[in-house]
Amino acid sequence: MDKAIGLLSGGLDSTLATKLMLDQGIEVLALSFITPFCTCTRKGCKHEASRVAEKFGIKIKVIVLTDEYIKMVRNPAHGYGKHMNPCVDCRIFMFKIAKRYMEEIGVSFIFTGEVLGQRPMSQRNEAMGIIERESRLEGLILRPLSARYLKPTIPEKEGLVDREKLLEIRGRWRKPQMELALILGIKDYPCPAGGCRLTDPHFARRVRESFDHGEDTTKDMYLLRYGRHFRLPGGNKFIVGRNEKENSTLSSLAEEKDLLMEVVDSNSPVALLKGKSRRKDLKIAASICARYSDCDSRTAEVRIGYDGKWERNIFVKPINRKFVKEFRI
Repeated sequence: MDKAIGLLSGGLDSTLATKLMLDQGIEVLALSFITPFCTCTRKGCKHEASRVAEKFGIKIKVIVLTDEYIKMVRNPAHGYGKHMNPCVDCRIFMFKIAKRYMEEIGVSFIFTGEVLGQRPMSQRNEAMGIIERESRLEGLILRPLSARYLKPTIPEKEGLVDREKLLEIRGRWRKPQMELALILGIKDYPCPAGGCRLTDPHFARRVRESFDHGEDTTKDMYLLRYGRHFRLPGGNKFIVGRNEKENSTLSSLAEEKDLLMEVVDSNSPVALLKGKSRRKDLKIAASICARYSDCDSRTAEVRIGYDGKWERNIFVKPINRKFVKEFRI
């Protein structure tokens, strides 16, 4: 039995591509990537990909991309899409890893759920050619959903895959995939399409602002997902939780020297103050925290701590709505 690596996100397209390969008798080894910018549903990307792999009875390898991936996002050779999405460089980055894995385990080719014309930057003929050349996988990347629109790949030419059983789907309309899922009995998929937070203008603005201030660690990028973000006069980042889940997340992601805040005797958010020299920003941060609490008095008591301990309390007036907008990212 011939083997292939399938790039599996757990979304509809990659699930369909995997099913098509299995139906042709190909032994599939799934490879799934998790980045700090994945748009995930339910229990997250890893869960969705693993769930699909379990359903199909195939092995899966999950790779978490961290600092090197963020370095690529910060300075992509092929530039960005509409916002901060380096789609071409992202595909090259992942395919290079897939190539090493392919050589390591000795499989014949790689396949993906990509659809011609679905992503305006990376899923065009020209871009696909660049990606294959720079990842040194020319002729070895099969795209089963759009294969009939593309040049035959090596596995097709060698008869490992029957080209006549591959599809001709193209464009951004998802109806063909949803109809195919119904035919193949695939019902439990999280959404018709996956996503990347870097294509969202609001999130992209946060990423750009964070890069501009030298905040580019994996944890910095994960923090961008949560809360209201502010850049204070002293240059420090301040994040205010919007609900109980975010409050818990901010508390868990606080590093040893980060300060946490909350208003005493009030329905209060948890707020996180990052940075090295925070004295200048301490009171204004506390006043912002008070602004988003249920404190109905003119003066709020805000407790401050770090490393899991509340150290002291300060009294501040909640900041005026007009002024808080000056610091909002």
